[in-house]
Amino acid sequence: MFLLRISHRFPLLHPSPGSFSTAPPLLLVHPLLRAPRGRPPRAINISSNGNGYHLPPKDIRDIVDAPPLPALSFSPQRDRILFLKRRALPPLSDLARPEEKLAGIRIDGNCNTRSRMSFYTGIVIHSLENDGSLGPEKEVHGFPDGAKINFVSWSRDGRYLAFSIRAGEENNINNKLKVWVADVETGQARPLFQSPDVYLNAVFDNYIWVDDSTLLVCTIPISRGEPPNKPLVPSGPKVQSNEQQNVVQVRTFQDLLKDEYDADLFDYYATSQLMLASLDGTTMPIGPPAVYTSVDPSPDQKFLLITSIHQPYSYIVPCGRFPKKVDLWTTDGKFVREICDLPLAEDIPIAFNSVRKGKRSINWRPDKPSTIYWVETQDGGDAKVEVSPRDIIYTEPAELLDGEQAEILHKLDLRYGGISWCDESLALVYESWYKTRRTRTWVISPGCKDVSPRILFDRSSEDVYSDPGSPMMRRTSTGTYVIAKVRKDDDETYILLNGSGATPEGNIPFLDLFNINTGTKERIWESDREKYYETVVALMSDQNDGDLLLDQLKILTSKESKTENAQYYLQTWPEKQVVQITQFPHPYPQLASLQKELVKYQRKDGVQLTATLYLPPNYDPAKDGPLPCLFWSYPGEFKSKDAAGQVRGSPNEFAGIGPTSALLWLARGFAILSGPTIPIIGEGDEEANDRYVEQLVASAEAAVEEVVRRGVAHPHKIAVGGHSYGAFMTANLLAHAPHLFCCGIARSGAYNRTLTPFGFQNEDRTLWEATDTYVQMSPFLSANKIKKPLLLVHGEEDNNSGTLTMQTAYILQKLKYKPDSVLRVKRKSLDGEQAQMWLKFSERFFNALKGHGALCRLVILPFESHGYAARESIMHVLWETDRWLQKYCITNNDKSGESDAPKSDEVKNTDKTESKMLSATGGGITQEGQELENPPSTWRSLL
Repeated sequence: MFLLRISHRFPLLHPSPGSFSTAPPLLLVHPLLRAPRGRPPRAINISSNGNGYHLPPKDIRDIVDAPPLPALSFSPQRDRILFLKRRALPPLSDLARPEEKLAGIRIDGNCNTRSRMSFYTGIVIHSLENDGSLGPEKEVHGFPDGAKINFVSWSRDGRYLAFSIRAGEENNINNKLKVWVADVETGQARPLFQSPDVYLNAVFDNYIWVDDSTLLVCTIPISRGEPPNKPLVPSGPKVQSNEQQNVVQVRTFQDLLKDEYDADLFDYYATSQLMLASLDGTTMPIGPPAVYTSVDPSPDQKFLLITSIHQPYSYIVPCGRFPKKVDLWTTDGKFVREICDLPLAEDIPIAFNSVRKGKRSINWRPDKPSTIYWVETQDGGDAKVEVSPRDIIYTEPAELLDGEQAEILHKLDLRYGGISWCDESLALVYESWYKTRRTRTWVISPGCKDVSPRILFDRSSEDVYSDPGSPMMRRTSTGTYVIAKVRKDDDETYILLNGSGATPEGNIPFLDLFNINTGTKERIWESDREKYYETVVALMSDQNDGDLLLDQLKILTSKESKTENAQYYLQTWPEKQVVQITQFPHPYPQLASLQKELVKYQRKDGVQLTATLYLPPNYDPAKDGPLPCLFWSYPGEFKSKDAAGQVRGSPNEFAGIGPTSALLWLARGFAILSGPTIPIIGEGDEEANDRYVEQLVASAEAAVEEVVRRGVAHPHKIAVGGHSYGAFMTANLLAHAPHLFCCGIARSGAYNRTLTPFGFQNEDRTLWEATDTYVQMSPFLSANKIKKPLLLVHGEEDNNSGTLTMQTAYILQKLKYKPDSVLRVKRKSLDGEQAQMWLKFSERFFNALKGHGALCRLVILPFESHGYAARESIMHVLWETDRWLQKYCITNNDKSGESDAPKSDEVKNTDKTESKMLSATGGGITQEGQELENPPSTWRSLL
């Protein structure tokens, strides 16, 4: 699927090279869209006082509850736009629905799809007139009121829409997904299948358009029956063995299969029956039921690439590494031949750029009727093995002649990164290597053997100033996407390069007309530099096959400023006439006049740093004095000081505020230092993390000194916060730089790196290879140094991979790492433990802090994962954060911060209470901060 999203925080994110083989029309998600939202459920206690969930102050609540804006989707012919209506934040009852955690994924068994799916609530169609104006609104109708809509897709000719709906959740009746289709001209919708017993299986793939009137749908087998029952008595112990003494290193994956019952349950929900369904009502099952993960039709609609997974499964890796089979079928379901059958891949090395052995990245060439291409590693998949070439790209037609062999298309010394196809004379091949940050782009001529491949770009992926941009893709008549060739008044070959335009003054996006033969370029469009931030979103003049004419070029752009939210525009050549096509309202007018500045400063080792400084509306430092400040960041790794010091982002981007954003505290009178760069640099052979703490503290010191020097932040009222690796950062800063911050807020963090022994974040050395680094980076082991107030927040159902392993699996992996070990382990039952794995990081860290008398508080959010989704949870997190900032930042007058920390004998024992809101200073806390006599009871966990 070709999915293009626009973000208010980053420049346009292009699809990765090689993802253009087939694609539906352009889908745009507006920069201001937040996580799906809904009404608070009736059964949950929402209050400003007392027990239960709490609400933050109204000025924060009003921003979070702002109505969400619709998503946009353009038709293949670019003559119509869908406005996809979205709901508000979902209620907690949506997250509380039962889910099965199997093979690394979470399944809603009631719907037979991935759990916690967002959805649309309605579809509105507008015609896009030649002058750029929108025609009358036409709402898709005919489906049940209150239906939840997913997987909206245009037919290739743009005459029909397909989508899934589910209904009946409120009444606890059958709510499995059904496929519907709608006539775009009339807006009338109807079920695709006449039988009421055919349901969509959306655990993996869902459906695709095979041609203009036929869909291939993954359905639930009609004869499936009831789910398997868990045996009361197990058939035997759970055994993992490494008697072959293989070296198996895996990261700490979550939600894995635990036993044979889990494997049966996974097969039950993931198995699909493929069904061909025509718009005229005819249906035909094709192939046997299987766990199909991908179905991909050839551009000429004659063949299908069918990918499935099969047993034997694994207890230590997710389903993406299970045995995988790729077959070639005709579109009517006849087996042609096997492309590959890959074995279980438990042994992929943890080093970056390590890959699976065998054929991978198997796709159709988008510029040919039915030609397959793929890649095979020559280093056994191990990035630590030195070999040349490292990857080889092969290609072959779907219909092989007798004795015909696959053809070598290109050889690479780095790791394959994708292909952008154009035609027989042009394709761009990408390769990269993480350790050196080197990235190269090759020009090849797939159909011309006498033309040698040549390097077009050879640069560092960290050097954003040298980024030439990505080729613009155009849609073909078969629905695939290829590089757009552009013709001027000469015979040269031009393509369009769309770039973010990073400069020392910030991003200035551009569109270059690039001569692929000479390397010369002409800038035909560039964003405004002074006030606005503009990006090129897509080509809008690619309705017909063939080269594009420059003087007939039409593009879709977005435009925003510091105070104006993004709108979409059509721009047409040769006059470059601009027409605005959307009029979205400002999402939070109360902050329309906020102040934003890109600030630059220097670390003591000479590294240039940047941050975005936000100040409340109408704030004047000369009159109002310094403000309390919230420092919110996330560290990053670099190989060079120069690259680390480059400016990323634009000072003119709109300040998009998500439901848990630190920018919400602008409404509370805070200065916000957003995203101060914290580069952890390892030049040459040096590993960045070996000096993590030193560089982390130096970066934070430089940022704090800058805002204090400017007079906008009170030196003793600066709080630090972050999410995930940013929470890890927060805990480390409070441990190693207590002089900088008055308190901290850490959400969904991991605090003990020795419990992720086979790598974390961008660290690919093991605990045994870099013991000192693992220990020094772990704030858990420095808990005795933390004296400033620390708020810990964690989702009870966190499934992030940087997590705590189960003890027996930890021992098993540790011994598998040693080639000379012989091990056979009988695992005890672990039911009930897996739900607590991730949040044990926070719980154990909290207990360590509490054991040293630190002022701390742990909030565990029932049913929430690594990020938080339910309205009740989000509002409560905001209330907790605001309370923490009001109490320990705004009113902080202590310069050392140590007087606020209670003595060990003053800490109340909370181990005996079942409260999910724990505090080292007592039990549950009301909005005003008084201690409750009866702390809230434990919310039931599904596990």
